Amino acid sequence: MATVTLSTRLERGDAEKIDLLAGELGLDRGSLLKQLIRKGYTDIQTERALRAYRLGTITLSRAAEIAGLSLRDLLLRLPEESIELNYDIRELERDLEGP
Repeated sequence: MATVTLSTRLERGDAEKIDLLAGELGLDRGSLLKQLIRKGYTDIQTERALRAYRLGTITLSRAAEIAGLSLRDLLLRLPEESIELNYDIRELERDLEGP
């Protein structure tokens, strides 16, 4: 897999927190930063998908796709986020047809 080097500037206190956490987890700084970036990306995409679904601008299946979750996992998140399920027969038929 090809990799790309990214760089950013952090306040010293944030960098120290990252180093401390990396040490506690037995990781080097780079490995922890990769995990944090992946988790942050996933969290932001999930929030974005849930917000759009709540507004009714995307379907449930599209929200799951954006969030990178299975339809089941997204359905389990709805109550946690106080989002009502808006799913009609047309949407079910589309989901059953597949892409």
